[in-house]
Amino acid sequence: MIKKLSAFAESIGAIDRVGNADPAITALAYDSRQVTPGSLFFALPGLHADGSAFIPDAIRRGALAVVHERPLASYDPAVAYLRVKDARFAMSPAAAAFHDHPSRDLVVIGVTGTEGKSTTVSLVWQLFGLCGVKAGFISTVEYCVSGEALANPEHQTTPEAVTIHAKLAEMRANGLTHAVIESSSHGLSARTNRLGDVLFDVGIMTNVTHEHLEFHGTREQYKSDKANLFRALDLHDHVKSGRTVPSFGVVNEEDTASVYFRAATAKPVYGYSTWANTKRGISASGIANDARGSSFTVTCGEETLPARINLPGAFNVYNALAAAITVAKALERPVAEIVALLPELAPVKGRMTVVDEGQPFEVLVDYAHTPSSFQAIFPPLRKRVTGRIISVFGSGGERDTVKRPEQGRVAADYSDVVILSDEDPRGEEPMDILEQIARGCPELARGETLHLIPNRPEAIRKAVSLAGAGDLVLLLGKGHENSIIYRDRVDPYDEITEARNALREAGFGPGPANP
Repeated sequence: MIKKLSAFAESIGAIDRVGNADPAITALAYDSRQVTPGSLFFALPGLHADGSAFIPDAIRRGALAVVHERPLASYDPAVAYLRVKDARFAMSPAAAAFHDHPSRDLVVIGVTGTEGKSTTVSLVWQLFGLCGVKAGFISTVEYCVSGEALANPEHQTTPEAVTIHAKLAEMRANGLTHAVIESSSHGLSARTNRLGDVLFDVGIMTNVTHEHLEFHGTREQYKSDKANLFRALDLHDHVKSGRTVPSFGVVNEEDTASVYFRAATAKPVYGYSTWANTKRGISASGIANDARGSSFTVTCGEETLPARINLPGAFNVYNALAAAITVAKALERPVAEIVALLPELAPVKGRMTVVDEGQPFEVLVDYAHTPSSFQAIFPPLRKRVTGRIISVFGSGGERDTVKRPEQGRVAADYSDVVILSDEDPRGEEPMDILEQIARGCPELARGETLHLIPNRPEAIRKAVSLAGAGDLVLLLGKGHENSIIYRDRVDPYDEITEARNALREAGFGPGPANP
């Protein structure tokens, strides 16, 4: 993509311009290390550094234009400078315009919620594929812009706008017709505007609980930012590639926030739940969980259908219901046709992933990292597991601190042994984080049923050493992620591989695993 700056400069909303150059822009970048010759560089203000300090580096690397907020001490005469009120906000309309508004041509489904987003995105994408629809997606775990799902190397649920629109443009260029986007509260917030110029056609709300108050401030603001996805449904005509496409919302009826989300749009809203009186949607009953998945009965209107998912974790019934009703309505196909495809759905890496090296106990890896996700995971496991539950988890540094003792409280209620370990300490002291979690489980005995082991591989080996026949080792918080972030370094890390290695070192399986 090469486009003259003048072709999309108006979309940036500049309040001042220095330089008369109209360079041919080849790429958009907000990290000076990612700048390539011909780039437009966005100098973003940050928590730890001001992007304006990196303008000289961006220019050295070939940036021909710069978007910035504060007046600068000097200007390079060969570079065009656009000053804006909010550089991060300006990235969204600029990225959409630079890539010729790809969401105008794709049917776009957004998935928001505290838990279940990545899995629901994957299930919707998989169902589209099983129905013969060419679809792509962007999630915390993976992304797809052609036919293959690739691992997402970032720890960011919703990427910055320049990445979002670039990937949507790739999907369009590759002949895809549908896109599914994991839409975080950060991404939907007007403060970041990452998704502000994506034309959504469908919105899915999985749930709204306690998370990211360090950013949103209050639970009401958190809920409101997420509801921007549903408000966006009313902002355009939903004509994609010359035809009007179905536009609607899907909500988890069992979450009280569903009423709020229904009110946020004038479009039809369908519900899903394990209740019999689901409004205009789909429900599950007679749920029987086992180590490999769940069997249940689906009711939609007057229809009653047998259903099966081979996805461990009782909560995946909700994700499957959300995906099924979404794909049925988006493609205007019978729900029965979609429900029949549910057994073919594959698990998402790091979401209730089974690690089996022939050991006489279970090992599960999951991304759960909030009190509410713990509440969703632990009770059905406690009901099913005949032996002890040994849980390993931590909490992210420089994030919501209120949840830490609440995580400890829930884990202690359902676990026989709790091992606290590093998740992503970032700039905080690892042991300080673990001590805050430990405050939530004072009844556990230090060194016996409660262990604080910051080193994650060591913590996993401790859990394996304690496990016996019929027990469950539950590894939470890292899931699919490929690193652990510390103040001064980023360590490569893969939880599933680490679990396999720990088991093999303990005498199970053939030998050391490779990531």
